[in-house]
Amino acid sequence: MTLNGVIMQYFHWYITPEQVLWEELKNQASDLAKAGITALWLPPAYKAMGGINDVGYGVYDLYDLGEFNQRDTVRTKYGDRTQYLEAIQSLQAQQIQVYADAVLNHKMGAEGLETVRATPFWSGDRLHPKGPRREIRAFTHFAFPGRQGKYSPFEWHWWHFDATDWDDLTKEKDTVYLLEGKQFDDYLALEKGNFDYLMGCDLDYQHEEVREQIKHWGEWYLHTTGVNGFRLDAIKHISAWFFCEWIDHLQTQSNQPLFFVGEYWYNNINALHWYVDAVGGKMSVFDVPLHYNFHYASRSGGHYDMRKILDGTMMQQRPTHAVTFVENHDSQPLQCLESPVEDWFKPLAYAIILLRREGYPCIFYADYYGAKYADKGRDGREYTITLVAHRWLIDKFLYARHHYAYGEQYDYFDHYNTIGWTRLGDATHPKAMAVIMTDGAPGWKWMEVGKPNAKFIDLTEHIQEPIYSNEAGWGQFCCKGGSVSVWVEVD
Repeated sequence: MTLNGVIMQYFHWYITPEQVLWEELKNQASDLAKAGITALWLPPAYKAMGGINDVGYGVYDLYDLGEFNQRDTVRTKYGDRTQYLEAIQSLQAQQIQVYADAVLNHKMGAEGLETVRATPFWSGDRLHPKGPRREIRAFTHFAFPGRQGKYSPFEWHWWHFDATDWDDLTKEKDTVYLLEGKQFDDYLALEKGNFDYLMGCDLDYQHEEVREQIKHWGEWYLHTTGVNGFRLDAIKHISAWFFCEWIDHLQTQSNQPLFFVGEYWYNNINALHWYVDAVGGKMSVFDVPLHYNFHYASRSGGHYDMRKILDGTMMQQRPTHAVTFVENHDSQPLQCLESPVEDWFKPLAYAIILLRREGYPCIFYADYYGAKYADKGRDGREYTITLVAHRWLIDKFLYARHHYAYGEQYDYFDHYNTIGWTRLGDATHPKAMAVIMTDGAPGWKWMEVGKPNAKFIDLTEHIQEPIYSNEAGWGQFCCKGGSVSVWVEVD
């Protein structure tokens, strides 16, 4: 992570295989660097159960980066191994760090059925069995015949998992099977009584062979790709203590400090504090409560108390471990954690994560470039979604972040609709900045910028007339209704 660094999540759920994302990324590396992006979170790069159409979270073979003919394809949704490695090299040549997406909770798409005894549970209740232990036939043997042992001879069997959700004998639905001799993992989320099991074949981190294999894979991945860190998927379903071991192991294998951020999707600040403490502060987490504040504010029609927009968030309470974001692939419309931030509010939200000093901000691909796609909603109906591109404004915010977002920060969160803050600059970046926004009627606010009789212009170009600070270094800054203005000092 660099000073005033910015991550971009360089994908969304509905990226098409025809895009060949790795090639697009290689060609965009220079433009991303010029815009001020300092790190990219890339989608899962290994072979998934759904082959070329899988976003990557139905992970099949962690060692197949688009090299072997498995799951009816050689390449992944995003391209092949050579294209992936070349994209990473192109990004790093532009001083952009690369964070790989590590899906370590489950595996899907096994070749072989195995017979094992298991106790059935309702999928929504992991505390009370729905029946006695019985024999099941489960897809739990992963042999990876297309790879034939290259990079790792390890094969997965039922004893490497603690639970699965399919019995090929009964084909019973809405059931989780706790395999014989196993228990649900500890030090994780307590939703549904115990949220160890999420999907597919759930890795058993109580098993030494599993721990060693995932450590080996992490070491192999670092040496193969040269990535600068990892985004860790679904961490609330995995024992926190394992990540302490895993992160420590990978740090010993790297000649640079690695960055780790985990997805603990829970709108509760206390749960996020608990998790960061449980991993000894070795990992940042996505600021899910801040995302939900943005979501609720965007849907409140100007009736959200903007003074509280940061309340109960990692950005407010633990900024050193907060990766802040507006939207992602799971929260975008029609996805499993659908909680979109309305388009009109996104400029306000991006100004908050990009122009304040707290947190490590992450821009969403579809918010930057826009997107159009169709899918079924939760009601089973087909919908066509258009996401507006906010690139023009986000680029303005990135420019302000890298040239003006320095030094002391004075907050003016003192009005129900209209809030603002100023940054006074430092010795290297001496120009001041004032940010003001409202979710209601046009607003104005007296704010201190520390520069007497200085000229300020609105970088967003929403307001054309300049503003001048007074002899005491205060200015009356303004913005249009339902909008944000970024006032920067000019000569």
